[in-house]
Amino acid sequence: MHELAIAENIVDTVCTRAAGRPVRRVILRIGALTAVLPDHMRFCFELAATGTAAHGAALDLDLRPAVVFCRTCRIEQRLPDRIPLCPCGSADVTVTTGRELDIIAMETA
Repeated sequence: MHELAIAENIVDTVCTRAAGRPVRRVILRIGALTAVLPDHMRFCFELAATGTAAHGAALDLDLRPAVVFCRTCRIEQRLPDRIPLCPCGSADVTVTTGRELDIIAMETA
C-alpha cells in the first residue's frame, strides 16, 4: 500500500506550509494512472495526520481520468482502464491526463 508513504509526504508538506496553524482541509488532484486508491488514500491520510497540525483535516480528492492522444488515429480519448492503449489498438499514445498527484490547496485555521 504505497498510499501511506504518499500520505505521510502530503501531511509533512502541508504541516510545513501551515507553519504551526491547524490544517482544516487539503485538496488533492489524483490521476487514474497513479494507482492511488481513493479509499486507501483517505485512510492513510487520516493515519498519517494523527498527532500533527493536520489531525482531523478534511481530505477532498479531485479524481482525474486517464486520457491519451493517439498519434495513429489523431484522437484524444479517455481510457477505460489503466493500460495506455488507444481503442484503435495503437500503443503510440501520449498521456494528456491521468498521472497527476498534486496538492491543489489547503485551508488553515
